[in-house]
Amino acid sequence: MSVSSPPLSPTLSKIATLPDDVVHAIAAGEVIDSLAAVVRELAENALDAGASRIAVSVDPQQWRVRVADNGCGMTHDDLEQAARPHSTSKINHLDDLERITSLGFRGEALHSLAQLAQLHIYSRQGEDPGWHASYSRHGRITRLIPAAVAPGTVVEVHQVFQRWQQRREALPNPSQQLRAVQLTLYHLALCHPQVSWQVRKGQKPWFSLSPGQNAQQILPQLLRGVSHNDLYYSQSETLELVLGRPDRCHRGRPDWLKFAVNGRVVNLPNFEQTLLSTLSRSLPRHRYPLCFLHLHIPPQQIDWNRHPAKREIYLQNSDQWQRQLRETLDRTLTLDRHDGSDHSRVRQLLQVQESSGQYHVQEATIDPTQESQKTPERPLMPLRAIGQANRTYIVAEHPEGVWLVEQHIAHERVIYEQLRQDWALQDLDPPIILSSLTPAQLDNLQNIGITVDPFGDGLWALRQAPIPLAQRDDCPEALRELSQGSLEEAQVATACRSAIRNGTLLTLKEMQQLLDRWQQTRNPHTCPHGRPIYLPLNESSLGRYFRRSWVIGKSHGI
Repeated sequence: MSVSSPPLSPTLSKIATLPDDVVHAIAAGEVIDSLAAVVRELAENALDAGASRIAVSVDPQQWRVRVADNGCGMTHDDLEQAARPHSTSKINHLDDLERITSLGFRGEALHSLAQLAQLHIYSRQGEDPGWHASYSRHGRITRLIPAAVAPGTVVEVHQVFQRWQQRREALPNPSQQLRAVQLTLYHLALCHPQVSWQVRKGQKPWFSLSPGQNAQQILPQLLRGVSHNDLYYSQSETLELVLGRPDRCHRGRPDWLKFAVNGRVVNLPNFEQTLLSTLSRSLPRHRYPLCFLHLHIPPQQIDWNRHPAKREIYLQNSDQWQRQLRETLDRTLTLDRHDGSDHSRVRQLLQVQESSGQYHVQEATIDPTQESQKTPERPLMPLRAIGQANRTYIVAEHPEGVWLVEQHIAHERVIYEQLRQDWALQDLDPPIILSSLTPAQLDNLQNIGITVDPFGDGLWALRQAPIPLAQRDDCPEALRELSQGSLEEAQVATACRSAIRNGTLLTLKEMQQLLDRWQQTRNPHTCPHGRPIYLPLNESSLGRYFRRSWVIGKSHGI
């Protein structure tokens, strides 16, 4: 939902040549440098016209593009003016440049296309008759005749770059051009999820995109193997975020970090860095998040006039928007909260008794001195420890099923986030002596905050250690490990060494304490190495597996 004011009704707009002061204030004309750019400009015009259905046909072999829409259409007079230089219905005065609410505003797209190709437009507005217009390379009408067309507009561009052979020769091969067209349409579909897209490659169907209520419903149509359940969705008045679940949906390349402002995908390097730094210890090594962020910003806070294709923008109050992104990520990555209502079918399915078998063991295997005992800041979901499987997985009852929580990495996440918040060292008396430390290792230890003094030939005295490691028997090995990397890597290594080990017996009380503390972390989905922490087994899935529908309504006890 945009906070910007809506544009003028398309049916009331009249195309006219811009005044000279507006023309001179515009940095550059549209860049038509590829078939993808042709598709982008025509599709954006269709969206500005209020289209809900857009059909695109691309033929790179014939250098032809066709875009049809069911938008507001154009009148006879509009068509005469449409391809003239600096002609647009979207702005009228210099002040309009400070409150742009449309995708196009420079009035150069159709004129540029007329210069580079053969341009034909079929259009009809409402109940008015339809028209077919052809244009010269200067954007003037060469033919304007009545045509039987549906309401809306069809733009046909033939022999693109026929007058600019050097550009044709410089373009990539047809398959790469088609990939660029596909990505362009994907971006527009994410920004405008309410629109239906039908795309053809030459004479054959290529792909289609069904409309949805938001970008979360569009993304699974774009990426193979991604489902609705793999994505988190968050929306406010000014921000829309679709994020792949870090425990199961990520990429091998940073190719799906998409950022959009007011309906157009743009480059926002600062926001990309904010996203990557926030999720830096949530994903496996060498993996990248899947993310689409759409900002809805008052138009007076944006300068679109920085790049001919509008990919680079100037954004006021960028720090404020980045802070809002971090807050949204924190909220999105918390565990789903439920009302704790009674799910009787789950309780009938789960009959594990707290007093049975291996679920009761010796006390105090989690050291309370390692962790903060502060009151939880977030409300806890009704997640109840009911057992321990293989001394590795906490079995927890959830209102919608059963969860298995891997105890070591859940505890590792708790300790890691506490160390990030409060990295503290403890003096060692006597100090720990290590040998054969390289200059790089010495620098790393000092960056961590550990004092290192020479202690003889090739020996070094380390006088501090992280509090969780100071009393451990393996503290020397741990300190040598910490010397190998940065402060962040040291915090990860410390958390890993300090967390309870798999194979450790826990009481129900200890399990519940760990579950509660784990829920309070900023990212409870993965450990600092990116491994998933929990496996949810929903009651609906369990019911299907055990064929519960076979006995519903019969006298079989449930």
